[in-house]
Amino acid sequence: MTPAVSTAMSALQEAARAAAEAADIEPGLLQLIKIRASQINGCSLSLDQHTQDARAMGMSEQRIREVRTWRNSKVYTHRERAALALTEAITLVFAGQVPNSVYAEAASLFEETQLAALIWAATVTNAHNRIAITTRLGGSGSPPDLAYWEHGQRPSTT
Repeated sequence: MTPAVSTAMSALQEAARAAAEAADIEPGLLQLIKIRASQINGCSLSLDQHTQDARAMGMSEQRIREVRTWRNSKVYTHRERAALALTEAITLVFAGQVPNSVYAEAASLFEETQLAALIWAATVTNAHNRIAITTRLGGSGSPPDLAYWEHGQRPSTT
């Protein structure tokens, strides 16, 4: 890694964290975003880190376990579901744009500064995932299940 870029990435991560804190985004919601993006990207290092952080915050094992199947789970609030849908759309933007309906739903549930903080949290997590996967940090580097993208389909939520 180049030190200047790594320093800039750390500063970006800190700025995103500070923006989320200033916008009163619940720390648990940020962990859900980080967990879901890391699951989709197949980043084992980040997934391990964020699930450990969620446990340390007191998040239940059920909530951590069911992030992958959040659409079918009853343990997430309407706001959490909107944030997870937005996170998936950002993470999978290569498969299409962030759908207007996903953005509109999140925008209706979060204030402007909160929405911006959520977008930055997902974006920074995705950037970290890509670096860890590419450089094989902590055993990351195996691509996610490519069956997700067969036939031009977006990944399933299960």
